[in-house]
Amino acid sequence: MDQHYTTVKDRKGRAITGLSMGGHGALSLAIKHQDLYGAAGSTAGGVDFRPFPLNWEIKDRIGNYADVPQAWDDRVVINMIPKLLNNKLRLMIDCGKEDFFYTVNIALHDKLMYHNINHTFVTSEGGHNWAYWSRSIIYQMAFLTNFSISQKKIVLKIDKYLA
Repeated sequence: MDQHYTTVKDRKGRAITGLSMGGHGALSLAIKHQDLYGAAGSTAGGVDFRPFPLNWEIKDRIGNYADVPQAWDDRVVINMIPKLLNNKLRLMIDCGKEDFFYTVNIALHDKLMYHNINHTFVTSEGGHNWAYWSRSIIYQMAFLTNFSISQKKIVLKIDKYLA
């Protein structure tokens, strides 16, 4: 990225976000690499995919949950919370109340609260669909822009993506 784009080559200028399983991926990468990222977001993220053992071909990648539960446990974001250093990584999590990932997002929020990890958590009406995501991206970008401004770094122009 640094070779092809104008970037801030420091964790204070780096953020990552994603939706659905991309939300899981964004949080997972940021938690594992707190030295590289200063903020992370997840929209309707699959932050714990263990309740869905037959979906998304996960079993083809890491095995059946019944056979290798530890492999699954090690890969879900909700179990990575103890690796977080409070206030090292700014977090924003949102999920619609009718989303099938809503319950696991509530569980993630509760676990973050239990471990006293500062984060922003937003819920509103909506399901796991573009109608919700197109509203959510505005909040995610506002959060990440605020992170960028608070770090006194250059803010990306996103207006062409919101049109």
